[in-house]
Amino acid sequence: MIESLGQMLLQAAIETGSSDLHIQPDGDHYQVSQHRAIGLVAVQQLSFEEGQQLIAHFKYRANMAITETRRPQLGAMTLSVDGQIVHLRLSSVGNFLNQESLVMRLLLPLDVQQPKFLVPAQFQQLRQWSGLRGLILFAGPTGSGKTTTIYQLARELSASQSVLSIEDPVEIIAPDFLQLQVNPAAEMSYQALIKVALRHRPEVLIVGEIRDHETAKAAVDAALSGHLVLSSVHAQTARGTVNRLSQLAIDQIAIEQAVIGVAYQRLLPTQTGDLAAYFDLVEGPVTADWYQQTNMTQQWKETLADAKQRSQISSATYHRFENG
Repeated sequence: MIESLGQMLLQAAIETGSSDLHIQPDGDHYQVSQHRAIGLVAVQQLSFEEGQQLIAHFKYRANMAITETRRPQLGAMTLSVDGQIVHLRLSSVGNFLNQESLVMRLLLPLDVQQPKFLVPAQFQQLRQWSGLRGLILFAGPTGSGKTTTIYQLARELSASQSVLSIEDPVEIIAPDFLQLQVNPAAEMSYQALIKVALRHRPEVLIVGEIRDHETAKAAVDAALSGHLVLSSVHAQTARGTVNRLSQLAIDQIAIEQAVIGVAYQRLLPTQTGDLAAYFDLVEGPVTADWYQQTNMTQQWKETLADAKQRSQISSATYHRFENG
């Protein structure tokens, strides 16, 4: 019964395009929630015993210690759900009452990730950028679809070019790419893997996220050496990405030479009930005014207003996202 329940919950998460499945204690019961692009959505309530049994079932399948319910644990497993192979990454931990929770990340194949675009011409512009050599940076909140967009671009390029990705951790399964995963315990940092990756002579390099000086410098150096580098960085706006590189102590001249375009991305609910990616795109070369003009561009607001006028999005959605 517990195995059937687990399969049913995973199947439902796949059908809704959820990135994670949460099984967490909530008072005298357990709550099962899906992490979708719109946020966390509660889908089922379980008795406390059912919740514990379900967590133990998944931990057993992932070779995690079932008797350890307090300390954090990580695990991984691969399941066939309704004929589809799904890779799962598991994380468990107990709260201060020693009540265990489990979060499972669903790593779905790239083939089933079909992003929609509010303005299709924006993705066409990203395609044009990806025909160049240099660094394309993506910014936006967690869960805004940045990785999916990067992989969509790279999948098209992989038909004629070699693609290598470095992530922490891998979020999408792409058999056509050589995918490397950061592992600090094995001395496999971002910067170390970038050095290894370049020896494989990829034409397209995906760096999952730029977080520190070493990774930023390695990504910029790779772009300056003639590779197309696709990466993400924490920033509140498109132009704000170059300020972030400056904060990470990257030389301004190197930034201006390497960056060919930046994209700030959000996922917007449409009037048809779907989610669509919307971008604020700023094309290089980087100039001095990028460091001062850190707000959303005028084009972001005008295009968003046009989408409201054409009833693609609601007025509430327009006001929610008009400032990014």
